[in-house]
Order: sequence, then structure tokens, then C-alpha cells
Amino acid sequence: MNAKIERVSKEIDKTKGKISEYQARLRELEKQKTELENVEIVDVVRGMDISFADLAELLKAARATSGQVGPKSAAVGKDATAASIGPDDEDDTEDKEDSEE
Repeated sequence: MNAKIERVSKEIDKTKGKISEYQARLRELEKQKTELENVEIVDVVRGMDISFADLAELLKAARATSGQVGPKSAAVGKDATAASIGPDDEDDTEDKEDSEE
């Protein structure tokens, strides 16, 4: 085989190996990011002074107003999630409790 062809073939194989390594690393980093986001979400929810039933109602209401049926796509950032369950929602819950008393 021509020396140039062999050199290019070796470079191709080397590059394919690096691509595979980077893809594996990317999958691991994405998994780690998701786990960290989940821990943050759990911490925020646990920090709320709200019953499980009220939390379920709050999430259903947020889903109904957003028109979302399933999980958010990966293209939507964490900021959008935080904005959908923010301080305004908590204030609304407190207003409901005050009006019921």
C-alpha cells in the first residue's frame, strides 16, 4: 500500500479512537450534570414549606399553564425550569391560604 495512504489510514483510525473517547466522556458529563440538577431540584423542593398534596397541585397547575405534557426537552435550560416554579408561585399559594382562613 502507498505510504501516504497508510499514514492517512492510521490518522483516520487514531481520530476515530479519539472521537469514541470524547463521546464516552460527553455521555458521562451529561449524566453527572443531570444528577447534580436532580439533587438541586430535590433540595429546592424539600426547602419549601408545602405539603406533598399542595406540591402536586402546584406542579399540575404549572404544567397546565405551560401546556407541557411530558418532560422538558434537553434544549430547554435549567433557568426555564426554575422560572416555572418560582417565588411568584409560592406567593400565590400563600394568598390562597390567607383567603381560606
